[in-house]
Amino acid sequence: MAYLENIRTFLRVYELGNMSAAARDLRISSAVASSRISQLEEHLNVRLFQRTTRALSPTEQGNIFYRGATKIMEAVEEAEAEITNMTRSPRGTLFVAAPISMGQSLIAPAIPTFKADHPLIDIRLRLSDRKVDLTGEGLDAAFFLGVPEDSNLKIRKIADCQRILCASPDYIAKTGQPASSADLSTGKFDCLNMRYPGAPEFQWPLETPEGVKRIPVKGPFESDHGDVLTAWALEGHGIVLKPVFEVAEHLKSGRLVQVLESAPPIPVQMACLYTHRRRQDPKVRLFIDFMVSHIQDELAKTPLV
Repeated sequence: MAYLENIRTFLRVYELGNMSAAARDLRISSAVASSRISQLEEHLNVRLFQRTTRALSPTEQGNIFYRGATKIMEAVEEAEAEITNMTRSPRGTLFVAAPISMGQSLIAPAIPTFKADHPLIDIRLRLSDRKVDLTGEGLDAAFFLGVPEDSNLKIRKIADCQRILCASPDYIAKTGQPASSADLSTGKFDCLNMRYPGAPEFQWPLETPEGVKRIPVKGPFESDHGDVLTAWALEGHGIVLKPVFEVAEHLKSGRLVQVLESAPPIPVQMACLYTHRRRQDPKVRLFIDFMVSHIQDELAKTPLV
C-alpha cells in the first residue's frame, strides 16, 4: 500500500505541477508528499522531477513513468470498483466541482441526504465559476452550465435551463428598457459580464424575431463570480444574463425585473462531466444518478417566466 500511495502522490504532483498543491489535494503535508516522491525516486533509481526554488517540472523519466503509473492506478481503481460492486457497499471519497450558484442552491443542500443513504462515501465539494480541469484536478465529476471544450469527457445531460435578462427596477427607471437586442451593443446599457482567464469576448445569444443572434455586449463591471453579478444587478448597476433558477426569488419579490422580453436568451445546457473510467466506479455512478434526479426535481419547481 505504501508503494501505491507513493504512486498516487506522484500522479497528483505531476498533474498539478506543484508539491504543495498536490499535498493539499491529498490532505497530507508537503513534507509527506516530498518524502513519498523521494522514496519513489530511490526505488526507481531515477529523478522524476527537476526541482528549483520556484518551479517543479517532470524529467524525461518522469514523463515515461507518468504514462505507466496512470495505467497502474486505473487498473487498481477498476479492481476496487468491481469488489465494491460485489459487496454492494460503495465507500471512499468523491471529489466534485460545480459553479457557485448551482452548487449552493441545487447540489450542496442534497449532499447530506446522499451521505445519510451512503454513510461510507465522503464528498469533497469545490465551488467555482471558473472552468475546471477534470483530469488535472483529480475530480470524479464536474457539474456545469454551457458547452464543454473537452470532447474526450463523458456528458450526462440534466436539463436545458431557461435564462433571462434582468435588472433592478431602479436601473430600468434610469435608463429605460432596451427596444431591441441591438440596443445592448450601443453602450447605452451596462451589461454585467462573467470574466475569467481565457474567457471569450462577451456575446449574449438571444432569440430575436429574425432568429438566434449573438449580440456583442460590454459594461464597466466584470467578475468571475456569478453571485457578484447578481448582487450588482440588485444594486442597480446594470443588466445581467442569468439562469432563471438563480434569480427566481428576486424576480418573484420584484427586486429584479425581466428586460427585453422580445429577445430572451437561448436556454443553456446543465450537465455533469466525468471520464469513462470514473463512471465505472459505483460510488461515482450512485452520486451522479442521485444528483441528476434531485436537480431535475428542483428545476421542475422553478416557475418559468
